[in-house]
Amino acid sequence: MSQISILSTKTLSGEQRQAFLEAKFDLLEQDFIEIKNNLFELNTINTNLIFSSQNAVLSLMEQNDWEVLKTKSVFCVGIKTKELLELNGFKVDVYMDYASELAEIITLIYNKESYTFLSGNLRKETLPAALKSEGITFNEIEVYQTKLAPFKISDQEKFDGILFFSPSAAESYLTNNKIKNEICFCVGNTTAKTLELNKVKNIVIAETPTIEEVIEEVIEYYKTESI
Repeated sequence: MSQISILSTKTLSGEQRQAFLEAKFDLLEQDFIEIKNNLFELNTINTNLIFSSQNAVLSLMEQNDWEVLKTKSVFCVGIKTKELLELNGFKVDVYMDYASELAEIITLIYNKESYTFLSGNLRKETLPAALKSEGITFNEIEVYQTKLAPFKISDQEKFDGILFFSPSAAESYLTNNKIKNEICFCVGNTTAKTLELNKVKNIVIAETPTIEEVIEEVIEYYKTESI
């Protein structure tokens, strides 16, 4: 069997890259989105904080006096976001894998609280719409911007699988490239939906939405294929 060739639509960490090297896969990495952090004021923060990505946490930690917010209760989306928050001294009261699940928990159980949602410019309406519909007190601060960084992959390059870690990366990739027979490995349902809307059929979704889980899915998929 020829060497499996994988394209990652974001640059991976050394440890993540090592998993592919050990599996003897050929890996190409290319960032299809760019993140730019915003400067913002911390004077309109409610009782609880909501984070739906690690990027929002990283942006917060670039602001002056951000440590004063460590006393706030935190609700977040994603295990990696939770780990990053806890690593930096925050107490995470509730985390869920998806924004829809977090919205459900907040509206059902924590609906008397007030919230500040630290978000990005391309965030989905899921959380804000749910909070608004239930009349929950919240405000939103855009703390970072995601910009598409389309890149044309050479026609000479042939990949067995492509890794997608966000809807915006999928959108960016499809700006200048077509998906033919490649298997698309997605970090979650929202990312997969972006591909489905573009008539992409060969999609594998990670059981839990982390980069490491996506990599595991890829290696497991091709190990099974070769049996």
